[in-house]
Amino acid sequence: MSYQKNLSSCLIGIAALVGGTSTAFAATAPALGSTARFAVLSAATLNRGAVTCTDSSIVGDIGSTGYLPAVVKTRCAHTGATIAPVSFKVSSDFSKAKYALAHNTCQTILTGTQAGVKLAPGVYCFDAAATVSGTLTLSGPSNGLWIFLVNGDLTGNTFSTVMADGAQACNVYWSTSGATTMTTSNLKGNVLAGQAITITGGSFIGRALASKAVTMTGVAATGCAL
Repeated sequence: MSYQKNLSSCLIGIAALVGGTSTAFAATAPALGSTARFAVLSAATLNRGAVTCTDSSIVGDIGSTGYLPAVVKTRCAHTGATIAPVSFKVSSDFSKAKYALAHNTCQTILTGTQAGVKLAPGVYCFDAAATVSGTLTLSGPSNGLWIFLVNGDLTGNTFSTVMADGAQACNVYWSTSGATTMTTSNLKGNVLAGQAITITGGSFIGRALASKAVTMTGVAATGCAL
């Protein structure tokens, strides 16, 4: 099912609500399977995965489908295992998780940078490439779930995700059909990118899982505990 189909479902749901019919939507977290152990993963096919960590710190396992030296560390303080190449199952589980995320029904279409926005748990969609900045607050209980589906690239500049009222960073999912690029940002959540992930400066809490390369420069990254 494409992002467009999910967006159509979203519009139908909104129309139903406006018309007075109550329509319930539930966010469903994907089964991460064997990818769950990784803080950083390049799941590129054909043994071409690559992870580059420069002037950064990473707490959690790093994985790549490429053979060593597919994981390059330069002044990278890393706590955790380095696995290259990962098993075929890891790549397969990544693809399954991406597929499962895309099958969530959109509740709200987002526009703008999200600066100053406060969101309750739910499924949110950008119907095109998204550029975010400022502070986005995710407010909800400790078991609250946030899913963001981006039909294109996700780009963040001085963007911060703030968890409020018990919300947990590892219950947030960012699924992009394109690349994810964060600059001087403080992103929280599990990023499952259809292309590469590039994070420069700032911090990251969650999982950076990409179908292409992952590059971290000047970042303090902490993975989700199992």
